[in-house]
Formats: sequence, structure tokens, C-alpha cells
Amino acid sequence: MRWLAERRWVEYDEVMLDLKYVREHPEILRENIANRHVTADLDAVLTLYDKRNELLQTVEEQRARRNENARAMKQKLADQERAELIEEGKRLKHEIGEREAQLRRVEEQLTEAAETLPNYTHPDTPIGATDESNRELEIVGSVPQFDFEPRDHVALGELLDIVDFEHAAKVSGAKFYYLRNQGVFLELALIRFAMDFLSNRGFTPMITPDIARTDVVAGIGFNPRGPESNIYNLDGEDSSLVGTAEITLGGYYSGESLDGSQLPLRMAGLSHCFRREAGAAGQFSRGLYRVHQFTKVEMFVLAHPEESEQIHQEMLNLERELFSTLEIPFRVVDVCTGDLGNPAYRKFDLEAWMPGRGEHGEWGEITSTSNCTDFQSRRLNIRYSKTDASNKKEKGYVHLLNGTAVAVSRAIIAILENHQQKDGSVTIPSALRPYTGFERINPA
Repeated sequence: MRWLAERRWVEYDEVMLDLKYVREHPEILRENIANRHVTADLDAVLTLYDKRNELLQTVEEQRARRNENARAMKQKLADQERAELIEEGKRLKHEIGEREAQLRRVEEQLTEAAETLPNYTHPDTPIGATDESNRELEIVGSVPQFDFEPRDHVALGELLDIVDFEHAAKVSGAKFYYLRNQGVFLELALIRFAMDFLSNRGFTPMITPDIARTDVVAGIGFNPRGPESNIYNLDGEDSSLVGTAEITLGGYYSGESLDGSQLPLRMAGLSHCFRREAGAAGQFSRGLYRVHQFTKVEMFVLAHPEESEQIHQEMLNLERELFSTLEIPFRVVDVCTGDLGNPAYRKFDLEAWMPGRGEHGEWGEITSTSNCTDFQSRRLNIRYSKTDASNKKEKGYVHLLNGTAVAVSRAIIAILENHQQKDGSVTIPSALRPYTGFERINPA
């Protein structure tokens, strides 16, 4: 990545993970990589790190000799001595240039290898390869019992004339959709409800750009390039469409040092989200569940390291409160190591009951909240500093946390399927009615 390669190498130990700590405790990272089931070449990182340090020491020694040579040139010298020093200066300049170029190449290789290392993992995180190993923590609300055969949200959307997949496929392709009629006001109601909910709890409301520079996307931990990327790149531009406002909110303070006494900083970001969803198929991905574009309200917090675990629990509680208010039954799961993604130290998901999934209904993810500790802030270079009452100074990297308030498309699924009636109508949760202006959506 260019933005990392351009950083001064004297700061390199602070990029991504603390590589000095990794070098001193490789067994911790090796076990962590195995538990997370990720592809990362720790041995390459260690080899390149040692090589980088050796080259840096050589460069510094050669620079010291060049400085000594320059000081000697200022003395009164015989012609022969001056000529020898001039030749020595030329030789050192050439050698330093070669070593610096070699050092840059090694640092680029080290950056590429170190980018594959995942964050550390919370000790209470369940170990497992797939979401089947996620730990259910609680179920909130009651799963609805219908005296009729419930419809899924696709059938409901057609019956109510609020979602149109057919025309969207003609215009934009598969996994896009139009919202129509009262579906439009349902989305707008969810957005305003979530923004009011968070604003009343100390979050700064923000509407973010839908495009981010590639370095910011990569700094947050998304892979902006290649066939495995879930991000849309803009041809000819060093930028991408965002997959979440986490990217643009995280980039907001990149390269800045914050006043630690002002932490935590809480932001609520509204953005469109664009995801390729390559390979996503099957019954549980149909309709609104996995789409290429949707609207989301995202929570994002910059916290002092000692407060991040507490704030993570607070964000989970906000998600619980929000969907309880929307009268959606859900369960809370502690996400296992293999399903965390590289940036997260710990992650909790809320999974709503979706009566239209499977033969008898299934749980489907509607929110996620992650504590990414300093994994992202090191890459984005977001620091803090503070001075306590005894004038003792403290500085470090902030901890970054993110959490979904409302991913609108999935919230619509949960509302339609859980609040459907026998005649095909859908009642609006009471908390949303002041925003929608109506209590029910009736068949067209």
C-alpha cells in the first residue's frame, strides 16, 4: 500500500500490529492465526522484520560515517587528505542510496506480509471455523406463532407493492431492488428513528460520502483489490464505493492526534453501502438479505484503550434496545474466531427471527458490533494524548469500535415477516408510526 510505504521507517514498528511485540512473542500470533483460520505467513513477517532491522542499522551506521566525513571536511586539510575524504563521501553516498532503496523494497514486502496478520482475539471468544461455532448468549422477545402459513418478505413485498426486484434486475442487474409506495416511507422512517435514537444518546449524526480513498478502505481492514474483495473499485481512480460507513467514519480522524480527555467520540453515520457479495447465493440470500446496495445507519466510537470493552458492551446494549423497541425477536451471539474477520478483537451479532427463512423460520443477522482495539487506528494513524492531574503525559493509539444501528434492508425483512397478518397486511411497530405516518401496510 502506497500510504504505508511512504511512512518513515522509524515509525514502522507502530504500523498495524506492534511488530516488535510480534517478534518477541511469535507463539501468540501463531496460535491466533490457527484459531482464526486465516491465511497469514508469520514466518515471512518475522524474516522480513529482522532483515528490515539489519538494513536499518546498516543505513544508520553509514549515515553516521557520512556525517563524520562531512565534519572532517570542515577542517584544514592537505590536498591529498581532502581528496580522499571527497572520494569517501561519494562512496558513502552511493552505498547509502543503494541500502535505502533495498530497505524500501524490504519494507514494502514486510507491509504486504504484515497486512495478512489478524488482530488479537478476546480470550472469551469461542473458537471455531464457521458461524456454527458462534455462541448463543440470549434470546430477546418471543418468536411469533401464526395461525396461518407465513409468507416470506419477497412474497409480502410483491403483495404490498413496496419492493420491486424484477425492474431493478432489468435496470441494474441481480441483487438490486426498487422500494415503492409505503416501502419508501418505511425506509425513511427507519433511518430517522435510528438517527434520533442515537442522537439522544450522545452520538453525533453524520451523513458520510459513499466513496473513500483506497488507503482508507485498506486501513479499516477491507481488501480493496483482487477477486476476493467485497468492494467495488472505481476504474481509473484510487478510490472505492464504501461497503459501510465504518470506512468513512474511521477515515474521518486519520492522521490526527486527539485530545484524550475528549474521548470517547461517538458518531452515527448514514451512508449507502455497496457490496459485491461475490458467491453469495442460496435460499437465505434471496430478496433483500444480500443485495449490492442498501442504506445503513452505523455507530462508530473512538475510545481510550481502557474503556473500549465497556463501550463495546454499551453498543451491544444499544442494538438490543433499538430492536426491542421495534418489537423484533432476536438472539445475541458471540461470534467465533473463524468468523471475526481480521480487524475485530471481539464481535457480537444480533440475529432476528425471520419466519420466511427455511421451512419453519430461521435466525438471520441484522446487526453486528465489533471492538477492533488499535488494529485499525495503527493503520490509519489515529492517536491520542492526555495529561493527568500530576502532569504525567500519556499517549497511544485510540481504540475503534463499530456497530450497526439499522441495516435498512434487513430491518425491513424482520418487520415484514414478524408483523405480517393473515390477510397479507403488515402492522408497523408502534415506535415507528410517528415516522411513517401510518399504522399498517395493506395489500395493493
